Amino acid sequence: MMSWSELEKACLDCTKCALYETRTNVVFGVGNKNAEVLLVGEGPGEQEDLKGEPFVGRAGQLLDDMLKIINLDRKRNIYIANIVKCRPPKNRDPLNTEQDACIDYLRGQFRLLKPKIVVCLGRIAAMRLIGENFKITQEHGKWFEKDGVQFMALYHPAALLRDPRRRPETFVDLKELERVIRETAPGTYLIP
Repeated sequence: MMSWSELEKACLDCTKCALYETRTNVVFGVGNKNAEVLLVGEGPGEQEDLKGEPFVGRAGQLLDDMLKIINLDRKRNIYIANIVKCRPPKNRDPLNTEQDACIDYLRGQFRLLKPKIVVCLGRIAAMRLIGENFKITQEHGKWFEKDGVQFMALYHPAALLRDPRRRPETFVDLKELERVIRETAPGTYLIP
């Protein structure tokens, strides 16, 4: 198994799909490498590509605000990654071929982290990690178990910026996430 530094170097050098041709930065991931909670988005946007860190634009600011509600913080007690590590042009959805080319980096992060809880941010991540027929409008906030790991999907923060009417139900989902973290991964709140 690769170490964190080996995996990140392999990812930074990746040319497995055409996304490498237009990237400014590879967006590997950020957070506590001992976290029991992993958040996964679909791929970097413009701001993420420029800074090399996931969820740093307006959607990232909203995500940070959402996480604060349940005492989570990207530097302290969670890890955040994406399905694809390079920005798709014009922020389009990552193609299946791009996801397939990149998924082993996320699998490597998963093996190193050994999370107890995975939160999919949006339908693309949920369709890839929970099930290809996942319906975000019907299944957000519901739990799915795979090999002893609990999976849940939330609306993507960018979707909440476009449609603020979904924020109340997302708040309910966040409180449900908090409840399960307290039961499944209570050490999350103890990580300095």
